[in-house]
Amino acid sequence: MFSTVLVANRGEIAVRVIRTLRQLGIRSVAVFSDADADARHVREADTAVRIGPAAAAESYLSVERLLDAAKRTGAEAVHPGYGFLAENAAFAQACADAGLAFIGPPASAISLMGDKIRAKETVKAAGVPVVPGSSGSGLTDAELVAAAAEIGMPVLLKPSAGGGGKGMRLVRDEAVLAEEIAAARREARSSFGDDTLLVERWVDRPRHIEIQVLADAHGNVVHLGERECSLQRRHQKVIEEAPSVLLDEKTRAAMGAAAVDAARSCGYVGAGTVEFIVPGGDPSSYYFMEMNTRLQVEHPVTELITGLDLVEQQIRVAAGARLGFDQSEVTLTGHAIEARVCAEDPARGFLPSGGTVLALSEPSGGAVRTDSGLTAGVPVGSTYDPMLSKVIVHGPDRATALRMLRAALADTVILGVQTNAGFLRRLLAHPDVVSGDLDTGLVERDLPSLLPEGVPAEVYAAAALLAQGTGALARTPVLNRRPGWDVARPNQQGWVDPFDAASGWRLGGTPAWTVHHFRLPGQDPVTVRSRAQGTDHELLIDEAGADSASPALEARGPGQGPGAPARGRIITCTPDTVTIELDGVTHRFSHATSPEGTWLGRDADSWHVQHHDPVSAHGAASAGADTLAAPMPGTVTVVKVAVGDKVAAGQSLLVVEAMKMEHVISAPHAGTVTELDVTPGSTVAMDQILAVVTPDEDANEGKEDAA
Repeated sequence: MFSTVLVANRGEIAVRVIRTLRQLGIRSVAVFSDADADARHVREADTAVRIGPAAAAESYLSVERLLDAAKRTGAEAVHPGYGFLAENAAFAQACADAGLAFIGPPASAISLMGDKIRAKETVKAAGVPVVPGSSGSGLTDAELVAAAAEIGMPVLLKPSAGGGGKGMRLVRDEAVLAEEIAAARREARSSFGDDTLLVERWVDRPRHIEIQVLADAHGNVVHLGERECSLQRRHQKVIEEAPSVLLDEKTRAAMGAAAVDAARSCGYVGAGTVEFIVPGGDPSSYYFMEMNTRLQVEHPVTELITGLDLVEQQIRVAAGARLGFDQSEVTLTGHAIEARVCAEDPARGFLPSGGTVLALSEPSGGAVRTDSGLTAGVPVGSTYDPMLSKVIVHGPDRATALRMLRAALADTVILGVQTNAGFLRRLLAHPDVVSGDLDTGLVERDLPSLLPEGVPAEVYAAAALLAQGTGALARTPVLNRRPGWDVARPNQQGWVDPFDAASGWRLGGTPAWTVHHFRLPGQDPVTVRSRAQGTDHELLIDEAGADSASPALEARGPGQGPGAPARGRIITCTPDTVTIELDGVTHRFSHATSPEGTWLGRDADSWHVQHHDPVSAHGAASAGADTLAAPMPGTVTVVKVAVGDKVAAGQSLLVVEAMKMEHVISAPHAGTVTELDVTPGSTVAMDQILAVVTPDEDANEGKEDAA
């Protein structure tokens, strides 16, 4: 067994590998970029080595720096995790040349299976069924178009060197095929350094099922059953489970045997995954898609139903050990489901988000497991993959596991960064998910039903009450108040100045309204008026931007229509939670303070209630329809226009990239580019103004006025 292993990765997978290394008594070495100097994997490793600046190309993708870190720390082996260099044959070979054991397959297997074109040809020769598609490597754009015409629309464009859904494009209209090929090549080049593409027939309403395999260097290969990975967004998995409700024992055995044949065909050693596409109406017809020559993100569900630690198995095999069991000894017990928690906004098409983790609580223990790379206070940027953590449960059956995972997600608190946790919880309650009637298009097809219906009124009410309380009790900041603090009983904290403006108190009359201007990203501004009434507050929401079941919270201000305002108060406020009562109903939130306002969270959803200046001329919130704002924090990679250019409606103007994902910014209407505030390489924040396109008639009017 090795004595020291370097983990050539970051985030939750680095933390996960370090955990097994510790259990095996192996010294762990972490590596980190400048962006990760205070990251959790750095804190938990036995030692850590800085390998460069934030840019992945100069740190986590630098073979030279990783090998130097291994040499400096006396590492005997390297675990690549997943992503970055995990499926890089040159890195595996460089490790071998440096005398380091690569905890993964040999470079030859990575190279063969990493080339999707060669991989299909190889496994096809071994008798494994493959998806109909193009043949040959290095196809030109014209050859890809011709292959697509021969296969018939719709088709799927895929990077030959890629994985994880990056660079994949589903094309249903032949008229846009050339544009989609160009976009797929750009993303493939950015993600993998190789823009070679292939094209495959698209199977409508397919299911994505993969088989976990283990192989040692002595010729032993087994499979550990399947994982259902059909719930995806942008061709990337979000929910995975094992086993699949689709397969019977006969089909499971047949697919497992095919996966073993695929592994043998490339001389595989270690843990790998053979992925199949399966028509939902005919599970006996399955096609090989690709083989992932590494540990998968979703490996925990296999661990939970088999009782095997796959990282341990990888390490033992890399050290030369034989598998300690054969196929007949593999048993599947119960049901496991995993949810990937990512820094992204489902309401904005799953665009990446960012920020600093202000509050964090992750469930664990018993049948619940969270694999995470998070710690409170750590910034989440747009440099790396958006996945933050994984919540996994194991139950005696699928129905129980679904309920347990929904509950575990409800107990997950991540404030300061917008995540998809609430979306995942709703997805797990979708009728088709509950029944097991899955396919890879379900999320896209039913996305509106998986998003929250507006912002609950109690969110705005809680923000207003917190703002009112922190103003009146400015001498006692929220974070320093003891548990059980009650805003309605300020004397428990000491004397409060009755002339404090935030209290609304005034001599000889009804307290004045305190006006709070709020805005949530992607939502219209909302104004909340509040004033003290005894131990309670009256609340009025002026903007019809809050979804409320309470008729007292209809959109109106003072004197705008009949009816009494809602009555609300803070019952308790601790550094982490706040409970309010609104019209006789209590609502409990986790909360944290940000420079822009307040974060509130409940049942896996979170809201960033920001202070809003309604008279400000700056920012996307006040910008008109002519203004183009950044939909996510990231980097501008392409600028196709200049000030003064005339553009057509829908014309592509800029490209913003974050976490290896491209987003095209298009003209909202025909007109002239009258403002352009970025250049290629510009780093932008979410909602930052990028450009202004003025309709031609407005531009002409402006010129006439100037004249």
